[in-house]
Amino acid sequence: MDDGFAEYVAHRHLQLCRMAYLLTRDWGTAEDLVQTALAKAWLAWRRIEGNPDPYVYRIIVNTHASWWRRLWRGEVPAETLPETADPRDLAAEVGERAALWSAIGTLSPRQRAVIVLHYFEGLTLTQVAGIVGCSLGTVKTQLSRALARLRVDPDIQAMNVEGAQR
Repeated sequence: MDDGFAEYVAHRHLQLCRMAYLLTRDWGTAEDLVQTALAKAWLAWRRIEGNPDPYVYRIIVNTHASWWRRLWRGEVPAETLPETADPRDLAAEVGERAALWSAIGTLSPRQRAVIVLHYFEGLTLTQVAGIVGCSLGTVKTQLSRALARLRVDPDIQAMNVEGAQR
């Protein structure tokens, strides 16, 4: 009855959680987001043709944006959990990751989605446009503005200076 849904989930769950984590910056929220997206995908599974990834990615991005808007409007209580670093990381890598995530966290949800889908998921800008639901020009604009904001972030500039001195 599932027509490959169980296999898809078994094969892609971790990748989807990683993508959702890059959007939300919280593992618990990322797992909730993936569960919600997979539940929505299950309802439409028989209608999905070809590779289901773009469809599921779009559900994740849209659901995240919806949740973010509700949070921003004060409809959902804001809970922030302390971020924990992977103990296997070296001290320098932890600092660089923290600076990068701090900077990415300042981006709008759409800019963050474009950065995550393009750079972390390796999707083309055309694929990103289809997932985010906007034109290719809008994706390019959002990507350009996001990168411009990241370039002027003082923590990232300091990280680049330190990296050049190593």
